Amino acid sequence: MLTLWLAALVLIVAGAALLGTGTDNTYTIPGTESQQALDALARTFPQVSGTSAQMIVVAAKGGDIRDPAYQSAIESSVTAISAIPQVSSATSPYGTTTTGNINESSTSALVPIQLAVAQTAVTPTTMDALQAAGVTLEHALPSGSQVAVGGQVFSQTATGISITELLGIAIAFIVLVFTFASFVAAGLPLITALLGVGTSLAIITIATRFVTITSTTPLLSLMLGLAVGIDYALFIVSRHQDQVKQGLDPEESAARAVATAGSAVVFAAITVIIALLGLSVANIPFLTTMGVAAALAVAIAVVISMTLTPALLGFAGIRIVAKRYRPQPAVDEPDAAPDDVPDTEEDAEGAEDEADAPAAEAAVVPSADAEAAETPPAPPRGFFLGWVRAVTKWPIVTVVAIVAVLGLATVPAAHLRLALPDAGSLDEHAPARITYDLIAQEFGPGYNGPLIVTGSIIQSTDPVGLMNELGAEIATLPGVAAVPLSTPNETGDTGIVQVIPEGGPDSEQTKALVAGLRSMHDDFEKTYGVDLSVTGYTAAGIDISARLGQALLPFALLVVGLSLVLLAMVFRSIVVPVTAALGYLLSVGAAFGITTLVFVDGFLAGPLNVATLGSVISFMPIILMGVLFGLAMDYEVFLVSRMREDYVRFGDARHAIPSGFVGSARVVTAAAIIMFAVFAAFIPSGDASIQPIALGLAVGVAIDAFVVRMSLIPAVLMLFGDKAWWIPRWLDRALPKFDVEGEGLHRELELADWPEPGDAHAIVAEDVTVVSGGATIVDGFGVTVAAGDALVLAGDPESGRSVLLHALAGRLPVTGGRLKVAGVALPMRAATVRSRVGIARLASSPDPVDAVRVAVSNRAVIVMLDDLDAVRHPELRDDIADVLLHAARAAAKRDVSLTIVATCADPADLDGLLPRSMAVQVVHLAPARRPSLTAVS
Repeated sequence: MLTLWLAALVLIVAGAALLGTGTDNTYTIPGTESQQALDALARTFPQVSGTSAQMIVVAAKGGDIRDPAYQSAIESSVTAISAIPQVSSATSPYGTTTTGNINESSTSALVPIQLAVAQTAVTPTTMDALQAAGVTLEHALPSGSQVAVGGQVFSQTATGISITELLGIAIAFIVLVFTFASFVAAGLPLITALLGVGTSLAIITIATRFVTITSTTPLLSLMLGLAVGIDYALFIVSRHQDQVKQGLDPEESAARAVATAGSAVVFAAITVIIALLGLSVANIPFLTTMGVAAALAVAIAVVISMTLTPALLGFAGIRIVAKRYRPQPAVDEPDAAPDDVPDTEEDAEGAEDEADAPAAEAAVVPSADAEAAETPPAPPRGFFLGWVRAVTKWPIVTVVAIVAVLGLATVPAAHLRLALPDAGSLDEHAPARITYDLIAQEFGPGYNGPLIVTGSIIQSTDPVGLMNELGAEIATLPGVAAVPLSTPNETGDTGIVQVIPEGGPDSEQTKALVAGLRSMHDDFEKTYGVDLSVTGYTAAGIDISARLGQALLPFALLVVGLSLVLLAMVFRSIVVPVTAALGYLLSVGAAFGITTLVFVDGFLAGPLNVATLGSVISFMPIILMGVLFGLAMDYEVFLVSRMREDYVRFGDARHAIPSGFVGSARVVTAAAIIMFAVFAAFIPSGDASIQPIALGLAVGVAIDAFVVRMSLIPAVLMLFGDKAWWIPRWLDRALPKFDVEGEGLHRELELADWPEPGDAHAIVAEDVTVVSGGATIVDGFGVTVAAGDALVLAGDPESGRSVLLHALAGRLPVTGGRLKVAGVALPMRAATVRSRVGIARLASSPDPVDAVRVAVSNRAVIVMLDDLDAVRHPELRDDIADVLLHAARAAAKRDVSLTIVATCADPADLDGLLPRSMAVQVVHLAPARRPSLTAVS
């Protein structure tokens, strides 16, 4: 398994090296006004449809940019820039076709540079030539002058892994060492997580050749893949280590850990994947791609956890635990060291962890003897028992306090501002950032986010005059700082007006200007006969933010509705899913509020190395909601499932809270700390796109795990008591069952040696209870039927005979007792039983003989004939007998013994139907529904 994964990683990394083309921060939204206008410009006015750059020239102190020394040098530079490959034009600030490219004080000039290709097609040679032209011009100007080249083409930067991300991994390792008290066990989750993120990042790199992937996508996948990869392996290794400490063979323990904790891991991963794929509800291609890539990282993490983790556990063997838990060989020497003296560093760590050992042991499913105990055992004392007792001592106080505090933390989210990253969010030493800051200082912030108003003017007889009039009117509108350019294209069928807003690209003022220009569409069309649209990078960013804002509510309804269904399916409760969903909303709101305080209001911006203030990247809220939903469901499942397990076993709802809490809180705490450390490590990196997402996730995980799941939920469950586990019968029947904690597996293992090995049994039942329609139909049923024999369930139709037969066939749930049919346990393996048992419902079938043929046609080893007394016609009975005889002979050829179960009022109804070799047992089902057993040979 290890070789396969390493080989796969090598092949995928090689493919990434050969096929990867790099990320592309091109944000498009099909169907929006800005995108439609850009697409139209690409066809009718290609000179302005490509990407752009800007060069700003600042005169020396006391200098005038209109002086001949400046003008001649700048115009020579404009000519040189126009000759650079991929540059379609460079506009001189001294020309007559533009206005506003020299500031009012004549200290600065702006040179707009238009490229003929999209941003992704610009070559490094072109970008280097543009920067070189700026350096050449600066040398040609008087001393003290400053030239900077930036703009949209330089706004993309390559993001990578810094030392801070590695610090998060180091913190995770320290947490794992304290959790497992073993370096071997602590290293396994890191190995699997790193292998998983390496694989997923290589696949994403390959995908850059085929789809547009933004630079945030691999970082988000790295962050999520690393966090969940460590956590998923942590849950499995923790369960395995606990079982080995209890004396279970390491190989068997690895299998059981994957089958129990692994099933919870798969459930948790599915919730995260569904939430990430749910990002597609926004109908934004780059966001959908981001969600798919992140979901891929989570999927690879869970596959590795389920396949490579047990393989590594096989390598570790008994070394997964300290020597004190390993089998000790017999020692004859009288001076042998006592067992309780640690003789290695590993043992010393194990001794330090001894205080936590009871909590770890509580995670192991109790034996059958514990199940039979009349009173539940007291949870082991320790930190977590004190925690849960503190939050449940006065539960109403805990609930009110937490809701109030988290509600208060949510308040700042009301002024959360969303925008796409631009050059202003780059490092302050980047060329594009220097240019951005100089333009804002010398000309105003609006020059960094110009708008383009465009439309078809093919019907105009004076295109130049029309565009002059249109530009002049737009220049008078509130919020417009300048209109540097208003011109038709060469063919005179399309016109553009470049509009400089008074506010910055991400300001509310610019957003209002875009809305105002669009609201005047009908007036412009009536006055000038032009169907105008507002576009440009800034307008596109506003459209993206608006679309994402509109998607938040449906996405929230999706994830909340999903959580209600999934948790109701797992916990068979109404209170648990509702409180879990409300708790999730509190966590999300608080995360939004704290993110707003930092990235909009500037709280702790310095210590956190915040790259830019005023807004957060547009897709942060929906990403945060999706990821945090999956993680919140993880913690809910791992904590509350233990409480439910104790409640089902002992029936004491309030005792189950501390008992279940202590059994899982240690591992959940470690998982949450690791998640927090990994996410927090991405905050100081300085990347404006990932910083707010990382902070939101780190804060959200900490709040959800420690405040909501480990404090609020226990208090709520204590308030509701037994009612916390109530669910309407109709809903219980409608919801599918999912054994998220592997309870069915534990039950199967308990029944592995029951009954004692001996003759083959078709059916073995002991104290079986069957409930249907809320009433107990059968109670205390017991029987043993050897393979090849027959069983008659005798009684009138009201005795519950059909209900019992369908329960034996795996079609109805068995609610109590022990039962094996066709060699497997019910109700855990109901699907397997259904595949081995055929049923003929004779009373409702128009052709009873055909119904029996269908029942035996799937090579069934057990055939069940329901309502046999409904068949009275001799010929029909003879035909049924023939079918059963042929089925028995066919089974014998397969070395299988056919068993027959029938329901009827009189056992004599079986006379002549069964092969003569079959022994028959009869269970008389009395009207009181208490079965008694008689044997008939």
